[in-house]
Amino acid sequence: MNVEELVRDSLREQASDVPPPRTGFADRILAERRRRRARTLAAAAATTALVVAAAVGVPTLLDGGRGQGVHVAGGEVSDHGVRSHVDQSPPRDKIAVGDQVLAAYSTSRKIRRPNRDEIVERTYSVLNQETGRYEVDERWSFLAVAPGMRTAAVLERELPAPRIGLLDLRTGKVTRWIPLAQGVGGLFFSPDGSKLVATTYDKNPDRAYWSHKVQVNDDLEPQRVPCRTGFAVVDVATGDADWHALPAYAGGGGGYGSGENLRFNTDGTLLYEPINMDPGVIYRDFDGKKVAVPAQEAHVDLMFAPAGLSPDGKLVAGPFAGGVKTTATQVLDPRTGERVAKLRGQELLVWVDNERLIAWDIAPGGGEYENRLVLVGIGSKKTISLSGARTPKDHSSKRWEPVFARG
Repeated sequence: MNVEELVRDSLREQASDVPPPRTGFADRILAERRRRRARTLAAAAATTALVVAAAVGVPTLLDGGRGQGVHVAGGEVSDHGVRSHVDQSPPRDKIAVGDQVLAAYSTSRKIRRPNRDEIVERTYSVLNQETGRYEVDERWSFLAVAPGMRTAAVLERELPAPRIGLLDLRTGKVTRWIPLAQGVGGLFFSPDGSKLVATTYDKNPDRAYWSHKVQVNDDLEPQRVPCRTGFAVVDVATGDADWHALPAYAGGGGGYGSGENLRFNTDGTLLYEPINMDPGVIYRDFDGKKVAVPAQEAHVDLMFAPAGLSPDGKLVAGPFAGGVKTTATQVLDPRTGERVAKLRGQELLVWVDNERLIAWDIAPGGGEYENRLVLVGIGSKKTISLSGARTPKDHSSKRWEPVFARG
């Protein structure tokens, strides 16, 4: 499930008898609409109607980003260490900037079952580090790449999966299986690659059920159901796993489907759980207990600005900052949330260094959902294209989601 589907499902659930949505939720949805292809957001809820009514513009121009609160670091974005393939989408050959590498990417398709259920199934293409080309590997439903790009953690096709595979990215072979008593639906590595957080489910989190159908505009569509059971923190070296029960978030607004996957925070000492109500995220210790948000991460939002903190911790990626006909992003002071700089792009995906980031942005002459990977820099008035543009069509072979890792 990508963020776009997560937003759609969240809006559907708000149409039911749930508490009011979190403060600023409409603004977050509008930002997401500008970045990714809108699904049918106009569900029956008044909240949804407000969101759609406000989203009347289509940003098709690039915004140079100079304005109040902008800090200019000077110079144009450096093309040092750039390997780009602007004629390829999805990529066939290695894309990288410095040691930040597009290690893999996934495409998705929607599988319709005879009972009218629907499953969104991912297929990964993984970088062959010898040939420098991406190769389809249809064995896995979920793949996460460890820092250093020597190992990936994988789940087999049927979710929830009874075991985690450790895949050698040089040979393409699984070197070890780590069994879990509870079925796994999502995986994330810790920043140092020594641990995995495996989120467990009692149903496939990427399945939508006709028995729970909801009305969207004039149609009925199947709906995902909360099915998270807990999580396990896994020691990669030993395979030891410590599982804790943690049902789907029940504080209002419903679940995120596969978006309920937990991940590690910036320094790997806590777990990060996105929710679609205030305060937007819950930090937990490795036993599942709620803890205070670390001061340095008060403005980290990995759902809407996946890049998070800069390597030196002095900046944090912020949300969409463009207008009706412009695209722009921003970086913030991590402690105050104040804007430090305004950049080009639609969504900040990953930091290359302390001044450059890889982002999505609209391809020249394209529509708002025909976006490609670009390199942007603080204080720069230009972008460097890294890939060709994705198609705006959902669940097609030419709409892909990147998986980055430091090589």
